[in-house]
Amino acid sequence: MSLSERQKHPRPRGLGPERDGVSATTVSSTTIPLVAAHARENGRAGAASWWPLTVLVILAAALRFSTLDLQSLWYDEAFTPVHVLHPSLWATLRAVVHSENTPPLWYVLEWGVSRALGTGAIALRLLSAFAGVATVPVAWAIGRELSARRATAIAAATLVAVNPLFVWYSQEARAYGLFVFMTALAMLCFLRARREPTARRLATFAVTGLLALLTHYFAVFLLIPMVLLLLRDAASGRRTDRDEHPGAAGHASLGVTLLAAGVIVATGTALLPLALAQGGHGAQWIGEWALAGRLEAIPQYYLTGYSGSPLGHGIELLVALPILAGLGLGLWRVLEPREEQGALVAFELAACGVLLPILLVAAGADYLAPRNLVAAMIPVSALIAVIVTATRAGRVGTAFAALIAAAGLAITIDVDLSPRLQRGDWRGVAQILRASPASGGAQAAGGAAAVHGAPAGERVITTVELGAAPLEYYLPSLHNLPRGASVTVREIDETGYFPLTASAGSPPAPGFHLESRHDVNGLVVYRFVAPSPRAVSEATLRRHVITEAHPEVLVE
Repeated sequence: MSLSERQKHPRPRGLGPERDGVSATTVSSTTIPLVAAHARENGRAGAASWWPLTVLVILAAALRFSTLDLQSLWYDEAFTPVHVLHPSLWATLRAVVHSENTPPLWYVLEWGVSRALGTGAIALRLLSAFAGVATVPVAWAIGRELSARRATAIAAATLVAVNPLFVWYSQEARAYGLFVFMTALAMLCFLRARREPTARRLATFAVTGLLALLTHYFAVFLLIPMVLLLLRDAASGRRTDRDEHPGAAGHASLGVTLLAAGVIVATGTALLPLALAQGGHGAQWIGEWALAGRLEAIPQYYLTGYSGSPLGHGIELLVALPILAGLGLGLWRVLEPREEQGALVAFELAACGVLLPILLVAAGADYLAPRNLVAAMIPVSALIAVIVTATRAGRVGTAFAALIAAAGLAITIDVDLSPRLQRGDWRGVAQILRASPASGGAQAAGGAAAVHGAPAGERVITTVELGAAPLEYYLPSLHNLPRGASVTVREIDETGYFPLTASAGSPPAPGFHLESRHDVNGLVVYRFVAPSPRAVSEATLRRHVITEAHPEVLVE
């Protein structure tokens, strides 16, 4: 072989027989150290690229797990162990049909957790906390898919890690935390399927979309645009990254895309009978909340969290300003083509996730509760991350992203420190009721064990509907006094919240007098006692409430 040929076709470095006067030992002695050094450099580069995600996952876990039991269970959370979870999975599923308005996946998983760990507050909230932490790396991957930039991935993951709305539902024993995670996972699989529309990626998207639907019905509003975009791409033969690599696995056909879409459509269709059977149990409050107030609450929830309204519009504006400024800067500087495409996709998903439920209200199907839109805040966060950290926004955009994250983190910490921003402290109310001096001597009216089915008890407690399930959870001996019944007691405890009725503090029945009043972080307990047991009717107790809300009467 001539010298020119050797230059055109150099022999690969490495081990081999002695050729051209150069021994294998000589080559190895110079090559192996270089390869090892290169591997070390790659390892350091890999660690450097992933350490922000590690830090963010640790931060997300700290924000969620460290205060998982800080707040009391509120009505919806306590309703699950009191009325839905049963020793039998079949009985639990029946309760889901007759008392809930959410698909069954979360309840099945929660049933499994309760069988293993019990129904304490931490055990009940554990699934949501893990789902919330797991959403952070998914958000990171979504950011990378949308713009192919590490800065966008960091921003998206940070927003999810510290946003008070996401943290709130990561600490709630309901389906919303899992709903956010499953929908984010479906969005990630959708983006990857668009980039490389192989049969495997489409199948993964179909499975994650199916799981999202089994977690919450509102997942459909985000899955609709995903499915339509995949079908449009398949029908139009849209070019993707794989088109530049002839040796890569082939693209899926339109038929495979239709099959993936069909799986999601079939799942939604199969859930229709369940949704109709549930009939919106306990959702009457949605229609009673003015539509204008609900529309106003959607951005407020994202800016200051579920409980952030006491902070006022001034704080909302302070949180919104860096978001608006960052978006304005990114759009003014003009996005790169890849960033523009990613922002457009995130915008389309977010718009459908928010606007389609609003359009359904006009059609007469009013289930527009702001918390049902929590998963739509994932594409909203991704949209903010793409634009604010755009390449041409430079360090100023990065600074705005840091300000947005700092504002979210500050409010999240404030929730942990301020009882006024927390769930109602029914656990504190239960502690006061548990310390009641009433003991024995209670009997059913007429000297029998019960009248009209009402069992005898030491005292009777009136509360609002939102307080019934938490009190039954923290005081397991409590149960509802049947309608039309009466009971003989020495003590009447009235519980509620502000604003109080004009009759609050006055005796609910003849022969009782006010012994004490307790304020428990916005909740109020009035204790009335009588010198001797007295018969009190359920109707009398129901009429005398301290809060204008649906009353409940509980006895031991």
